[in-house]
Order: sequence, then structure tokens, then C-alpha cells
Amino acid sequence: MSDPGSARKRRADLLLGGAASAILLAMMLLTVVDVVARYVFSRPLRGAFEVTELMLVILIFAGLPLVSFADEHAVMDFVDRFLGPGARGALRRAVQALSGLFMFLLARLVWLKADRIWEYRDATDVLRIAYGPFVYFMAVMIGLAGTIHVYKAVARS
Repeated sequence: MSDPGSARKRRADLLLGGAASAILLAMMLLTVVDVVARYVFSRPLRGAFEVTELMLVILIFAGLPLVSFADEHAVMDFVDRFLGPGARGALRRAVQALSGLFMFLLARLVWLKADRIWEYRDATDVLRIAYGPFVYFMAVMIGLAGTIHVYKAVARS
């Protein structure tokens, strides 16, 4: 019988992978239509670049907690081979805790920046899409990644 946790993880990966694929497909289609409209009809899509930028923000920051959960961040493991199993586990937990703390600090700073952006009502130039919700989204995703790191630091593995 399979572990219910792994089944949930597979469903979450499938759902989030599907969402990421849909965003990438939408970005690709938007870019293709914009290029064809620009060079064939001399009528580029109004605001296509802005929408692509905002979709890229969603794609990158929605993926951050997934990368943290799967332990797929870039790592340098040249110290590990000199340590015993107990020291490797302690180092891994310390790195997870430190990563979590830095993520929380970064999330706080991004949230403060989002407050300022929201206060000024900053928006894109052409379509006037407000930046605030996207920056708040960034802060929440960074905070979620920090929560994952702290959980991994204290969880027994």
C-alpha cells in the first residue's frame, strides 16, 4: 500500500506542474501572437510584454516553495564527505533553519515593499495592472518556502 503522504505529494506535484505548464503555454501563445501581429500586421498586442512579465513573476515565485519542499535548491556538498552521519544531519538541519530564517527576513522585506507599492498604487504603464497584489504574492510564497525550510529543520527524518 502506498503512503498517503506520497499520494498527496504526487497530486500536488501534478496540480502545480499542470498550473506551471498552463502558465508557460499561455506565455508562449501570447508571445507568438504578439510577434505575428507585430511583424505580419504591424499591430502588436497592447500590453503583451507586461502580461508576460507578470505571468513570469507568478511562475517563478509559485515554484519557490516547490523547490524548497523537494530540496532541489542548488547546493555545495563538498563539506559533507568529511563529516559523519550525525554531523551531516546536524549540518542539514542547521542549513534548513538558516535558510528558513533568511526566507522569513526576505518575506518581511518584500511585504514592506509591497505595502509601499500598494500605497502608491504603482501599476504597469500600458494596461494599468496594479503591481501590489503580485508583490504580496511574492512575499507569501517566500514566507511559505521559509516555513517549509523551518519544518524540515525540526522534523525527524
